[in-house]
Amino acid sequence: MNDILRERLMRKLDLMPDEKLNQVLDYIDFLESKYAPRVAASPNPIRTFAEGVENTLRAGKVGASAISGTMNIMNKAVGAISEVAAAGKSVATGLMGAAGSDAADATQTAPVPDIPRGGPHELGSKLPHTDGDKPT
Repeated sequence: MNDILRERLMRKLDLMPDEKLNQVLDYIDFLESKYAPRVAASPNPIRTFAEGVENTLRAGKVGASAISGTMNIMNKAVGAISEVAAAGKSVATGLMGAAGSDAADATQTAPVPDIPRGGPHELGSKLPHTDGDKPT
């Protein structure tokens, strides 16, 4: 949809009373079921829940102002939950990045210890000695 058509539709929707907006939504749902060439991308599960609440209220013949108030609260809740989810994802990404870079640094910069190999007869001077112990 182009921006001019989107803005025109929004201007017209802004002028309509809530009762008529429900009819517009019903008509859009009808057109979508009849003519949509593809399945619309599903919104996040929280938004789907909010839409289900709205549909239930509309089916129960709840007043438009009550539906509007309920949906305002639901939209704020969806926004808050989405922000918390985004913050959690950001923190998790940061932790994974830090853990990944620490692991990479540890494998790149860690010195490989000089571990003596073999039995006691092959160790010779590689064994730690105290001042009193000198190899012969």
